[in-house]
Amino acid sequence: MKKTVGIIGGGPAGLTAAYMLSTPGSQFKPVVFEESDAVGGIARTENYKGYRFDIGGHRFFTKIPEVLALWREICGDDFVRRRRLSRIYYGGKYYSYPLKAFNALSTMGPVESARIFLSYLKWQFRPHKAEDNLEQWVTNRFGGRLYYYFFKTYTEKVWGIPGTQITSDWAAQRIKNLSLGKAVWNAISGANDTTSLIEEFDYPRLGPGMMWEKCRDLIHERGGEVRLNCSVQRILRTENRIEAILLGGPETAEPLRVTADEVISSMPLADLIARIEPAPPEEVAQAARQLKYRDFLIVTLILDHSDPFPDNWIYIHSPDVKVGRIQNFRAWSPDMVPDARRASVGLEYFCHAGDGLWSLSDDQLIELATNELDQLGLAPKASVMDGAVIRQPKAYPVYDENYRDALQVIQNWLNGLENFQTVGRNGLHRYNNQDHSMLTAMLAVQNLRGGRHNVWDVNVERSYHEQFTLNVQQAAE
Repeated sequence: MKKTVGIIGGGPAGLTAAYMLSTPGSQFKPVVFEESDAVGGIARTENYKGYRFDIGGHRFFTKIPEVLALWREICGDDFVRRRRLSRIYYGGKYYSYPLKAFNALSTMGPVESARIFLSYLKWQFRPHKAEDNLEQWVTNRFGGRLYYYFFKTYTEKVWGIPGTQITSDWAAQRIKNLSLGKAVWNAISGANDTTSLIEEFDYPRLGPGMMWEKCRDLIHERGGEVRLNCSVQRILRTENRIEAILLGGPETAEPLRVTADEVISSMPLADLIARIEPAPPEEVAQAARQLKYRDFLIVTLILDHSDPFPDNWIYIHSPDVKVGRIQNFRAWSPDMVPDARRASVGLEYFCHAGDGLWSLSDDQLIELATNELDQLGLAPKASVMDGAVIRQPKAYPVYDENYRDALQVIQNWLNGLENFQTVGRNGLHRYNNQDHSMLTAMLAVQNLRGGRHNVWDVNVERSYHEQFTLNVQQAAE
């Protein structure tokens, strides 16, 4: 008899765990419970009238060999190699990103370039003594003027709070190893060892969801299960052991009870703690209530002409518009757009569920996006033929001043459960990229086979793309 592993969430982490547990001869049977009607989580691909779009822009690049091998094993020849092209829009001008020396100097002009350099020198001689928040961390490395140019507005759009309330953990994790001096040297020499500035990446030809749809099918072929429209209502425990999961769905009159020998979860920690029964101690419940999330919506517009810009995406640092980033989906893969005479662009808005943006109707959001696209000079309003809106709750775990202490309380309690592990971006409340979310699932699977990995340690030591060797095959044997 195989042991049943209940896996909560059908995103990259949950499906990676299920795929690795369903290897031939495995002693485990994975059963994935996904509350929506599609796999992939925030890495899914949506489809509107044949136009495909990526929810958040997912480059398939990693320095983790086992993740790369798994991608290639699943996606195979459906990977296409894409060259990265992106820019920053600020002050009515477009700047190449990564930085190109001559482009930056000519766009800024000699006077402003000199001011940025003097500001950089000032903060090198008199840096912030503490680096507790984003503003302090970035200013110490780039200077105050460049912080206001290229960090402040966009980052505050993403998180909805001032840079002084965002912990330095986020900056250290996302732009580790980068400074003004290194950026300038990279621009002049062409060198680049900063992962956030990679120049090429792989991409499934029909979007990232193609990867996870293939993964789902392979899990089924290998004897595992992926159940869609299956919402976790309660997680039942007896002392320090999870005994069963109560599931509901649109066609379920009574909750379905599923027993599991082991449980791996990627659901948001705030939801997880609220659904465990009997409830955890009050201090744990209180810590879970302190965790915050940033929600996200994307407005996809179909244009009556070819691509309005060649970039994969443009970061919009201007406070004059609400949009944070704009994607051109054909630049990700030509197969994302079914008509060569048309273009498909996605305007991304960061918000909180229930706030003004989130509560606008789809028609109002399409009108807003149409107007902002015109205001930015990218496409006239009359060129917009159609549009669609996708709302994504809990897209980003927030690194505010309270999250670290709250997370530690939750982690300490969850570590006391005998047959339970939590993985992935929301499962660890960590702004992981797709490859790191997959790595946490790989380590969790190894733990079921006798490993002793601390999954919470992945991507916390200020190392955005660290090098790992998992010896997966050895562990399986």
